[in-house]
Amino acid sequence: MIVRFLAYGFAGWCIEILWTGLGSLLSGDINLTGYTYLWMFPIYGLGICLEPVHDRVRNLPVFIRGGVYTIIILIIEYSTGALLRELLGACPWDYSGTPFSVNGLIRLDYAPAWFVTGLLFEKFHDALISMQYLRRI
Repeated sequence: MIVRFLAYGFAGWCIEILWTGLGSLLSGDINLTGYTYLWMFPIYGLGICLEPVHDRVRNLPVFIRGGVYTIIILIIEYSTGALLRELLGACPWDYSGTPFSVNGLIRLDYAPAWFVTGLLFEKFHDALISMQYLRRI
């Protein structure tokens, strides 16, 4: 379980760095500057919480599965952002002043990205389980 938590944390960091790097290109930064926050590692590690959900919705249509993941991810992002804001006095990410922001903690226009991310983590979950199975043989 700890290995999968770490794997989700690292995968999340990589996806975020790619996302922000591509975003910087759209802003004219040809260096493709990507970034993340150290706080994000344990938050992305919480992707392990989607595993039981994945197991339960595995046979449902893709739009339902992706929708479920999107809602859960937005709840986790909002909750962890609110918790960090309470503990630290600020949230490392601040969407205040951006379109479709909810209290500066989530952006509803990112829902399609979270939809895809949830489905990618579904495949990642299957790969992690498969690798663990292979190690037991």
